[in-house]
Amino acid sequence: QSCLSRQQLLAAIRQMQQLLKGQETRFSEGLRAVRSRLSTIHASLAKAAPQLPAASCPALQAPADGTKFGTKYLVDHEVHFACDPGFQLLGSSTRMCQANGSWTGQEPRCTEISECSSSPCQNGGTCLEGLNYFKCLCPPQWTGTTCQYQAQTAPPAWSVTDDPAFSRQPRCAQIAQTQQCSCDPGFQMSGMASNGICQDLNECEVYQQEGGPRLCAHACVNIPGSFRCSCPAGYVLLGDGKSCEDIDECSLSRDNCTSGSTCINTGGGFQCITPQCPPATGNVSYVKTSPFQCERNPCPMESRSCHQAPKTISFHYLSLPSKLQTPAPLFRMATAVAPGRPGPDSLRFGIAGGNNHGHFVVQRSDRHTGELLLVQSLQGPRTIHVDVDMAEYLDRVFQTKHLSKITLFVSAYEF
Repeated sequence: QSCLSRQQLLAAIRQMQQLLKGQETRFSEGLRAVRSRLSTIHASLAKAAPQLPAASCPALQAPADGTKFGTKYLVDHEVHFACDPGFQLLGSSTRMCQANGSWTGQEPRCTEISECSSSPCQNGGTCLEGLNYFKCLCPPQWTGTTCQYQAQTAPPAWSVTDDPAFSRQPRCAQIAQTQQCSCDPGFQMSGMASNGICQDLNECEVYQQEGGPRLCAHACVNIPGSFRCSCPAGYVLLGDGKSCEDIDECSLSRDNCTSGSTCINTGGGFQCITPQCPPATGNVSYVKTSPFQCERNPCPMESRSCHQAPKTISFHYLSLPSKLQTPAPLFRMATAVAPGRPGPDSLRFGIAGGNNHGHFVVQRSDRHTGELLLVQSLQGPRTIHVDVDMAEYLDRVFQTKHLSKITLFVSAYEF
């Protein structure tokens, strides 16, 4: 009986194995049928669906006699262009890759700036043009870099004849039956030795006319027998007697800024500034957390526009000399990660606004830092505003954005 029960048990096991094998076969066939059906559906959807947008745009080249900033050609990335000194940009200074795989704007070109277009040569002079320079061919009666001075056929009459300090009697001596006369340093003989007079030599005019080294950083003042340099208001003459240095009215407490405003030193002066947070709009509002920073108030969970608005807005002020050599790095933005929190794995930088008119570009200096570059020289005096934003992404998903509002005070002078 025991042996029979064992046989019955084995038969039952074999019957169960066959049943399971049959079910497995039917399941595999059903799975293959489902996969085949899914493939058919995917194929029909692929035919009906529109083409997916391109993930990148064609590579762009720097224009001849120019420079390209930016090497990313993915959607929403920007590429910036600037021209070499002596050339001006025609076309778009910034182009962005669109979702359809094409670039915004027009292809940039750099054309040579005509040095003679402003007619610099005076008094009938003829302008000859070269690369980044010009030369004036002057008529016989005129001289100087722009034919601005009358040519001297006799000893130059640069003295201030009305002031007796600019004219002196020569020192004369009888040597071997002949009279020899000389003048003090800074004076030269005018007329014949028998009735000549020593007249002051205007060093400021002489050096300017002959194209010699620049005597003064700002203004040259002729004095009897010599010269002195002067600086504009708001500057002080340095110990070398020719260079000018800005006076920092803010650190010396020479400003008249009222309580609640901040003194910002500028070339030759100062500015009293009081940064203000932007007014509330919709669900977006800000609170001032320091004199130069605003932070966004918490957003409602469902408000996408609030989450897209800058989380922080910071204010920055820079003082620049006129005609600063380019390209010049001016400002850097970097991400700060709280301890224990995952930081962004990518950043995007861009110019978000201002009145800069293509004078700046933003480029990445390393993985977590971007910098604002001045690529076209600025002539002062003027005030320039440029807004730079930094967007943080994690796994290609937008996280937050920070905005830096930068104000540049460009001096009227090159020092």
